[in-house]
Amino acid sequence: MIRKREAPPTTVIWSDSLLEYRFSETHPMDPDRLRLTVRLARDLGIWERESITVVEPRIATDDELAAVHDRDYIAAVRRVSVDPSAPEPLLGLGTDDNPAFGGMHEASARLAGASLLAADAVVAGRALHAVNFAGGMHHAGRSAAAGFSIYNDAALAVRRLLDGGLERVLYVDVDAHHGDGVEQIFWDDPRVLTISLHESGISLFPGTGFANEVGAQPAAGQAVNVALPMGTDDAGWLRAFHAVVPQLAEAFAPEAIVSQHGCDGHARDDLTNLRLSVDGQRQNMLDVRDLAERLCGGRWVALGGGGYDAVGVVPRAWAHLLAIASGAPIPLRTPVPQEWLEFVREQYGVEAPEGMSDGVELWWRSWEVGYDPADAVDRAVMATRKEIFPLYGLDPYFD
Repeated sequence: MIRKREAPPTTVIWSDSLLEYRFSETHPMDPDRLRLTVRLARDLGIWERESITVVEPRIATDDELAAVHDRDYIAAVRRVSVDPSAPEPLLGLGTDDNPAFGGMHEASARLAGASLLAADAVVAGRALHAVNFAGGMHHAGRSAAAGFSIYNDAALAVRRLLDGGLERVLYVDVDAHHGDGVEQIFWDDPRVLTISLHESGISLFPGTGFANEVGAQPAAGQAVNVALPMGTDDAGWLRAFHAVVPQLAEAFAPEAIVSQHGCDGHARDDLTNLRLSVDGQRQNMLDVRDLAERLCGGRWVALGGGGYDAVGVVPRAWAHLLAIASGAPIPLRTPVPQEWLEFVREQYGVEAPEGMSDGVELWWRSWEVGYDPADAVDRAVMATRKEIFPLYGLDPYFD
């Protein structure tokens, strides 16, 4: 008899106030991608599921932000927020990536507050899963903005879980860009294992995230990076994930997972050079969910992140994330609702994809069938396994 999967209590942090995180009219981090995600989730019937509780975000306090950010930096964000004409580029504020705008502090702290609420819901047991798809600003460091990220809500969520009494938290980052800010914040914290799969820094911002970046004592081996080559497709991406993440996660034995699901690795995204599909990204979400169920009682905080095809990719990817988190994945054969397609046509003058799938064939080689040294993806995976696996008592060739 097949056991029906129960719908987990799921908290989703959302209000239209999160749309205020907008750098400029032309910046790639377009909040329309969030608005369209919510509309698609509603048209698909996901938003009204009984398992979902929607919670209004709040602005994180300076004391809360100081859990991962320097207070002088928070004060600088506040100054630029009041007077955008006086940027502080040495702190990454008022640069091409992070243009200054009025209300920057409040908008950024609200994203941070949303991820704090997500972590609170999980650690307090009000939810098994919590989602802040507006979050995932993983590039911000302790004392500087970077890569469209002002406050690092992902790091704040991890820290909140630890402060709530958990002893080990796994952070998994599948954005096309290296999750450098989160990694650096927990560089020497043995309570946190950060794993980032991303396009190699040789070809993509931020130029970091190589296999030999492994963390510092007493957490050596707890920063894990899989730097994949340009052009990596679903098969290579999923092969790399399954060759690294489950083995290390099992060895680390986390009590909760925080995952960042930037969908900018999609083939339609102009800011990266990967060739993923919505189908592959959905599979990756299922894999993270299954890890949470198997290793930490289901406790899972899921965040958004990058993703710059605001119509064709982001809404479909994160609607899948919401469906998976709330207990009933949307089948790939599901058509995109006509009312959503018509709205996009009328408001944006473009034709959006008509299905929740890109129609690809999802298949990848398991690592157990062998390692091909002529394959660039396999070389990237082996570089990571050689650096990290022996530190966990694992064999880089066979485990």
